[in-house]
Amino acid sequence: MASTGQPTSLKRRDSSINREEDRLIVKPLGAGNEVGRSCVYMSYRGKTILFDCGIHPAYSGMAALPYFDEIDPSTVDVLLITHFHLDHAASLPYFLEKTPFKGRVFMTYATKAIYKLLLSDYVKVSKVSVEDMLFDEHDINRSMDKIEVIDFHQTVEVNGIRFWCYTAGHVLGAAMFMVDIAGVRVLYTGDYSREEDRHLRAAEMPEFSPDVCIIESTYGVQLHQPRNTLEKRFTDVIHSTISQGGRVLIPSFALGRAQELLLILDEYWANHPELHNIPIYYASPLAKKCLNVYETYTLSMNDRVQNAKSNPFSFKYISALSSIDVFKDVGPSVVMASPFGLQSGLSRQLFDKWCSAKKNACIIPGYVVEGTLAKTIINEPKDVTLMNGLAAPLNMQIHYISFSAHADSSQTRAFLEELNPPNIILVHGEANAMGRLKQMLVSQFSDRSTKIFTPKNCQSVEMYFHSQKMAKTIGRLAEKSPEVGETVSGLLVKKGFTYQIMASDDLHVFSQLSTANITQRITIPYSVHERVTMKQHSEKHISLHWTSDPISDLVSDSIVALVLSINREVPKVIVESEAIKAEEENEKKAEKVIHALLVSLFGNVTVGENGKLVISVDGNVAELDKQNGDVESENEGLKEKVRTAFKRVQSAVKPFPLSS
Repeated sequence: MASTGQPTSLKRRDSSINREEDRLIVKPLGAGNEVGRSCVYMSYRGKTILFDCGIHPAYSGMAALPYFDEIDPSTVDVLLITHFHLDHAASLPYFLEKTPFKGRVFMTYATKAIYKLLLSDYVKVSKVSVEDMLFDEHDINRSMDKIEVIDFHQTVEVNGIRFWCYTAGHVLGAAMFMVDIAGVRVLYTGDYSREEDRHLRAAEMPEFSPDVCIIESTYGVQLHQPRNTLEKRFTDVIHSTISQGGRVLIPSFALGRAQELLLILDEYWANHPELHNIPIYYASPLAKKCLNVYETYTLSMNDRVQNAKSNPFSFKYISALSSIDVFKDVGPSVVMASPFGLQSGLSRQLFDKWCSAKKNACIIPGYVVEGTLAKTIINEPKDVTLMNGLAAPLNMQIHYISFSAHADSSQTRAFLEELNPPNIILVHGEANAMGRLKQMLVSQFSDRSTKIFTPKNCQSVEMYFHSQKMAKTIGRLAEKSPEVGETVSGLLVKKGFTYQIMASDDLHVFSQLSTANITQRITIPYSVHERVTMKQHSEKHISLHWTSDPISDLVSDSIVALVLSINREVPKVIVESEAIKAEEENEKKAEKVIHALLVSLFGNVTVGENGKLVISVDGNVAELDKQNGDVESENEGLKEKVRTAFKRVQSAVKPFPLSS
């Protein structure tokens, strides 16, 4: 975790004077000119964000961590995790429990559910000494309490930082985060895929262009083969190997590509009766738990899964294998085992056992990181070193068939073309591949003033954004456009970097503030005149007594004129029918405001035939009774969210019940 020295600055020059507060800094603490330990630091206007918090799978101990000593963790406001893979999330327990970080951390629901499973398994299978262990099971459990969840398209604001996320494809729960600070928007893609597969949707296209796009460049200028070609190569290799009496090893992550490949295998076996006696094993200690998670979050998957007549993850021809000790290796078989890099665990044990036989095969189904055994064997060396330290001949067939759910160069170029950001920062790619992609993008955007950066770890990219402060009128003040030169009068409310002007009566509707009436009383000693006596006979009557002379008459006339001018302000009499009508109008306005606030929170809110509000979020539906606040939904999480949101909105719009 040692520092690499003073970072080099890459500045976007501007003709105007650059102020310190206008400077936006992006610095990779990991995944800069490398694949692994993704962690990107960003600061602007005194706000600090970290994107992802992973480890490098080729290293162990402190060497696997991002360069956390380049920053002060106590200054980080928000940490956003895009997905559950170890190279994006596995240093999170260390960062939350063993650094002075005091901010808030967010990820999607599915990511949080899988995060604990993968990290617990990572601790168990790691072949490192106790001294080199970055965290233990207790640290993982404590970190779970600090993780907050976010829905896709839900906007969250923390200390003036607004952010929301889009579907990223790649794996279940993966998200791309859009962050808005003082009107400057930054998109961080994490790992994403623009191609829909058998169970996941493709990555979404944000509805507007960000000022900065931090994007993965894993595959550089490579192009993926067509999906049907990949699947045919994959099944042909397996069928051929089994026909020769061989075993097939498929090293894979416990979650992610594994489920995609299992869907392909189960379908292929169903269509080939001659293979029904050949076993397929999903070899992972997490096998059963992983499939349970996937069955839980089918509503987050694509239409193919949601419209299936039966659960596609209830496999007919695939069995779980929790340990090599219970594996009966008596004939041809197909085993999908973790970890993906063949560093340790079940996949490494089976590789050591099968690597010397020519009839066996190993299929590498995705991108592999430098420094791992999986990367080494792609080049087909003559010998490999086993876990016991001995050398063995590598005779088994090695096939690299990439089902990797990362964007290739074609998808990346098309994505950036449509997004058209003025600043592009490439991360998560090996130096050579990233450099070649940069040159391709420079050519693509040559007719525009697009800036493209490829920072190394601990190297800063600096940009300056000059934004003017602007206040928006909302509520009653926004109902009518003012004439040129007309003065708009209201309350100026500042929240984070947002300024709004509103009427005092709208304060409790559009902010967390409220108004109140203050009743005042003051007692002042006075003496009218020595010849004029004033007495209060009752609450509504006073009397004056004086001996007539020019001065006393003048004083008395002045007092009478003052009292009479006060009494001219006659109280307005409201007819009862008008009061009822006004109350009904206020009720309608309150309903409109409640509906608008629910739309801002959940997006799709309509009125059902029964008069109830129908709220749809990611395929889940809830019905809200506006009269009593009752909520009906099959999804308990959405049900509780809608109930809580309605109570808070109602208390904001109608803070006090009307007296009868």
